[in-house]
Amino acid sequence: MAAQRGTSFSFSLANHFLIAMPAMEDPFFKESVIYLCEHSADGAMGIIVNKPSPIMMDLLFDSAKTPTPERFHGQNVLMGGPVQVDRGFLVHTPAGSWESSLMVTDDIAMTTSRDIIMGLTQENEVDKAVATIGYSSWSAGQLEQELADNSWITAPADMQILFDMPYKQRYKAALQLLKIDITNLSGLAGHA
Repeated sequence: MAAQRGTSFSFSLANHFLIAMPAMEDPFFKESVIYLCEHSADGAMGIIVNKPSPIMMDLLFDSAKTPTPERFHGQNVLMGGPVQVDRGFLVHTPAGSWESSLMVTDDIAMTTSRDIIMGLTQENEVDKAVATIGYSSWSAGQLEQELADNSWITAPADMQILFDMPYKQRYKAALQLLKIDITNLSGLAGHA
C-alpha cells in the first residue's frame, strides 16, 4: 500500500485493540484481538492476544534455567503474529528498564531481551505480562487501508482484557468494549 502523501500523520492507535471483523478471510487473523504497540506514519505493529501457541510459559523459564513462577504455571505463550515466529515478545507492566524495550505507554512496554525472564520471577519488577512468539505488522498506510476496508474495528485497550482475562474470552470481551454483540455484526460492509 502507498504511504499517505502530502498529509501529516495525526493519530496513533498504539495502546488500542484491533478487533477482526467477522468477514476477515485470513485464517491467521480471523477472530483476532491485536494489542497495538506502535502506530505511526511508518506503519504499525502489535501482538495477537487471544490465540495460544502449543508452547507453555514453563518452557520459557526452563530455557533460562529458573523455576516457573506460580502465576505463570499452565499458561500458553500466544501466537503474536506471522512475523518473526522464532522470536519471543513480552508485553508487560510496569515498563521497567530492560535491554531492549519499546515503550507503549508510561506503564506498558514490549520487551524482546532475555533479561526480562528473571524480571518475571519477581512480582515487584513485572506485575503482569503477555508472552508471544511472533508479532503482527503493517507497512505505511496499510493498516489505515484495512480499517477503511472494514477489516478491523478499534477500541481503547483494556488492561483487564489484555492481562487478566482467559484468552478464549478476549475476542467477545473486546467487542463488548464497543457495546457490540458479535451476532449483530454483518460480515459485509456497506459503502455509500
